[in-house]
Amino acid sequence: MSAFLAWGLSIGMALSNIAMRWTPLAVLSRLELPETVRRWLGYIPVTVMAAIVTVQILHPDGVFRFDLTNPYLLAALPTAAVYKFTRSFLGATVTGMVAFLAFRYVLA
Repeated sequence: MSAFLAWGLSIGMALSNIAMRWTPLAVLSRLELPETVRRWLGYIPVTVMAAIVTVQILHPDGVFRFDLTNPYLLAALPTAAVYKFTRSFLGATVTGMVAFLAFRYVLA
């Protein structure tokens, strides 16, 4: 593949990606959406994040691991608890990192 073709494909993909993301935002930003639709749309980021995180926790190395030797799963529990009780994203992140390192060290 030539450098010209590679650059052309990269620029073309970037432009199509921008167009696909920008068009709905441009259209929806000019509309007055009903409250029910706005509340429904508000759940999308949380749902997507939960799906991504769940796959990474339960399927860490390409193998489904729902057991007590999975440091990802074990670290998720105190992380979720810290966030639930403190609502601190930073606190939950630090807790998750420390818990993961500790569980990985203990289980290794």
